Amino acid sequence: WYQRRVRADDGSATCSCCDPAVPISENTERLGEEKLAGTSAVSGNVFFMRQTVGNACGTVGILHSLLNNSKVISVGETLKKFQSECLNVDPLQRASLLENSEDIACKHAAAASSGQTAAPSADEKVNLHFVSFVSVDGNMYELDGRKPSAISWGPCESEELLSKAALACQRYMACDPDEMRFTVVALSKID
Repeated sequence: WYQRRVRADDGSATCSCCDPAVPISENTERLGEEKLAGTSAVSGNVFFMRQTVGNACGTVGILHSLLNNSKVISVGETLKKFQSECLNVDPLQRASLLENSEDIACKHAAAASSGQTAAPSADEKVNLHFVSFVSVDGNMYELDGRKPSAISWGPCESEELLSKAALACQRYMACDPDEMRFTVVALSKID
């Protein structure tokens, strides 16, 4: 059902990443921790950063998605510069670079003010959290800025990402089958 909504009827659209908003519960947190504990290696080509600002998971999720796909998605000069600054620093230092980037802050504020929904304040308690699923070097990774590293979900070529991310989303949904608040955003390119 995800595939029909993202792929064009002629199959020409390819999914670059999926960003689900997952309800935060003991069950979903347990699944995330189990997957993290089972992650033995992460490709050095995965762009991952920590989330150190409250309620910035959407921003961090979209940055994870864009910067792990910057070879196929035009990210613009501001994000190219940010990605370059992040090359040789750890995930916490990347978060600090994000916090101190005036360029990204200005673009973020402009985008946020044009939206339809008011963003929660940084200290407001929310119970939904955006993560990102990307395929890098033949593996699918869940990128959750609250975690210390990327989480491997196993082998996944880029053309399999949509179906495998849908399965991962279904695993999260099964954690709380009565929960109705679940959203997925997919970035795709029409070939």
